[in-house]
Amino acid sequence: MSTVKSFTNNPYQENTYLLYDETGECAIIDPGMDTGAEQNVVVNFIKDNNLKPVLLLNTHCHIDHILGNKFVFDQYGLKPQFHKGEEFVMDAMPAWAQQSGIRYELSPKPDTYLPETGEIKFGNTTLELIFAPGHSPAHLCFYDKAANLVIGGDVLFRNSVGRTDLPGGNHQQLIKNIEEKLFTLPDDCTVYPGHGHETTIGYEKENNPFF
Repeated sequence: MSTVKSFTNNPYQENTYLLYDETGECAIIDPGMDTGAEQNVVVNFIKDNNLKPVLLLNTHCHIDHILGNKFVFDQYGLKPQFHKGEEFVMDAMPAWAQQSGIRYELSPKPDTYLPETGEIKFGNTTLELIFAPGHSPAHLCFYDKAANLVIGGDVLFRNSVGRTDLPGGNHQQLIKNIEEKLFTLPDDCTVYPGHGHETTIGYEKENNPFF
């Protein structure tokens, strides 16, 4: 059964996730490490728990979710995997970083792009892909059915949803995807969002003011 470890990184307070299971293999999801100190915390956790990073996944390519891609590549030799529809978002990030005064080391490009549907496997863990654009043009969520959790990126937050005013954003599309693809997951499924505290599908169905 997989375990989630979360780290809050960078000026945007983004959640970087490690997902690992009893085999010791782990996936690094949305690495937002910005400073040496933030990098050290993640590396030390991996070392102290004898984990072996085998996958680097991005839910989407906004800067706060990819700041650590280059570091992970240098450290573990992993190139990111994300949906091809996010590539133009990634291509816009150097200019974004410059405008925002953020130091961004160019992320490597994927060798493997992720499809809209399907599965990713590592160790004894299977992640189902959920294609949920709206916050960004080709956003993916990663659903671990066995562990009853979803790494949701910037789609659904506790009492909120992802902003849709960035290039490629679409509010109606986002709401529709949450209703049709996330709200159909079990009520007690834990949602680990890109920012803020985790929540559950059931809690959001009952309490989220956007629905």
